[in-house]
Amino acid sequence: MAGTVTLAKNRAKSKKSRNKMTLALLSMMLPGFIYLVINNYIPMAGLVIAFKRFNYSKGIWGSDWCGFSNFTYLFRTNDALNIVRNTLGYNLTFILLGNLLAVTVAVMLNFLRGNRSKKVYQTLILIPYLISMVVVSYIVYGFLSQDNGFLNSLFVKMGAEKISWYTETKYWPFILVIVNLWKGFGYSSILYYATVIGIDSSLYEAATVDGANRWKQVWHVTLPGLKGTIITMVLLAIGRMFYSDFGLFYQVPMRSGLLSSVTDTIDVFVYKGLTQLNDVGRASAAGFLQSVLGFVLVLTANFIVRKVDEDSALF
Repeated sequence: MAGTVTLAKNRAKSKKSRNKMTLALLSMMLPGFIYLVINNYIPMAGLVIAFKRFNYSKGIWGSDWCGFSNFTYLFRTNDALNIVRNTLGYNLTFILLGNLLAVTVAVMLNFLRGNRSKKVYQTLILIPYLISMVVVSYIVYGFLSQDNGFLNSLFVKMGAEKISWYTETKYWPFILVIVNLWKGFGYSSILYYATVIGIDSSLYEAATVDGANRWKQVWHVTLPGLKGTIITMVLLAIGRMFYSDFGLFYQVPMRSGLLSSVTDTIDVFVYKGLTQLNDVGRASAAGFLQSVLGFVLVLTANFIVRKVDEDSALF
C-alpha cells in the first residue's frame, strides 16, 4: 500500500514537473508567436486592396470592388514581357551562379588550416552582405562614373576611350550579376560551410584510406553531404523568383531611365507606377500575384524533387 502511494506521488511530481517545463517553453515561444501574428498574419487582411479601386477618403473597406481589373495592369502594359523576362532571367542567374559560388567558397574554407584564418576569411566575405545597397550603389558609381570613375581613369591611362556606363544597356546585365554575387555569396557560403563542418570526419578518413585525393573527397563526401542544404536553399530562392532586390535594380543603376530595358523588374515597375499614378490597388495586386506565383513555383519544384529523391524534398 505504501509503495502504491509513493508511486502515485512520484507520478504526480513528474507530471507537475512536465507541466512547468511545458509552460516555460510556451512562455519562451509567446513573444515570437505574437510578433509573427502581428507582423505576418494580421496584415494579410489588407490583401482585399488588390480587389478594390482604393479611395483614400473611403478607406480600405469603403472603397469599391473592382474584381480582377488591378491584376490586368501588369499584363496590359507594353513593358509586361520585358519586366517579367528581367525578373525571371536575373533570378535564375542569381540562383545558379550564387549557389555555385557559395558552395565553392564553403569547400575552400573547409580546406583552410587554422581556426584563426578561417574566422578572418569568414568575416571578410560577410562584410559586403552587411553593407546597405545605397552604399553599394555609390561604391559602384565610384568605379563607373564617366568623369572620375576608377575604370574610366584606368582606360584613359591605357590610351582607351571612356565608357558612358550609365547610358549603355549592354554592360548592365553583367554589372548587376557581379554586384549581386559580390554582395550575397558570403552569407550563403557561411550557411553551406556550417553544413560542411557538420559532416562526419570519419567519412573523410575512410576516403583517405581508400586513396581518394581532395577532389574525390569533395565529389564523393562533401557534395553529397551538402545536397539537402543546396536543395533547401534553391527551393527557398525559387519561391522568391518573382521578386527582386529593389535596391539592386533601382539604386545601383542610379535610377537611369536609359537603362530601364535591362534594369526594370516587377518591383521597380510597380514602384514607378505607384509613385507616378498613386494607385495602391494595382501595387497591392502585383505583390499578391508575386506571392501566389512564388508559392506555385515552390510547390512545383518540390514536387519534382520528391519524384527524383523523396528524402530531399521539403514536404
